Amino acid sequence: MINHGAKIGIVCCSNGQKREYAPQIGQLTEVLNEMGLHPVFSNYIYAQEGVFSGTARERAQALMDFYMDEEIEGIFDISGGDIANGILPWLDYRVIGESGKMYWGYSDLTTVINAIYAKTGRPSVLYQIRNLIYDHGESQREDFANTVMNHGNDLFSVSVRMIQGKEMEGIVVGGNIRCFLKLAGTEYMPDLRDKILLLESLGGLTPQIETLLCQLEQLGAFQKVAGILVGTFTQMEREEPHQSAESLVRKFAGKNLPIAVTTQIGHGTDAKGIIIGQKFHCS
Repeated sequence: MINHGAKIGIVCCSNGQKREYAPQIGQLTEVLNEMGLHPVFSNYIYAQEGVFSGTARERAQALMDFYMDEEIEGIFDISGGDIANGILPWLDYRVIGESGKMYWGYSDLTTVINAIYAKTGRPSVLYQIRNLIYDHGESQREDFANTVMNHGNDLFSVSVRMIQGKEMEGIVVGGNIRCFLKLAGTEYMPDLRDKILLLESLGGLTPQIETLLCQLEQLGAFQKVAGILVGTFTQMEREEPHQSAESLVRKFAGKNLPIAVTTQIGHGTDAKGIIIGQKFHCS
């Protein structure tokens, strides 16, 4: 997917990085260099006013600059937070659609990833490249190098378990449930018909997750999709061990919709990647 020695773009389309994170970003640069990749950072990495590293238009242009730079072979977003959907009207989806580059990000970048698929049909990757320097960094670097530079599949080899139905297949959409629902009612929301809907979350206990599932139900999501893939729900799993996201999803999805679960997609530092906008099958 990306050649050894290639340049990759690093952006922050959501909340800017805090200045105290500069040593981590420096460490990420070193790790990428050791792997044979040369990161090029946008001018809008660090927060300047509140969480904003720049205006929505400026952050969008920084992303588009990497799409238009022929030397950049992949684009990785190291942010997360709340404000990524602000860039969506400023992106040039014709250029993105004609590009062979993949956009990588997670959490709030769920908005950008799904908008790219909805507007262009092109896939993107739900994955946070900062995992390369965290506590599972060694295994993450091995999987990343195998997949991104050596045409393997380790990073995308996700272990799943069917909890309802025997199998499911479809193009994956979704990601972080809160952020995905920011797209509801907009031109950036993917068509849910016959899709596999991926749902995961960092924050939220039962009341917060239940209300988001209510919104999906009221959008008719569970009548449209071919199945649901439930990832990790970090705060709920930590603070409500008696509760589970899969039981809440079952409550809203009904008894006939195929549902699978995985502990390998979400906000954990051991999380694998999954391609949004590409066919997924499990049984």
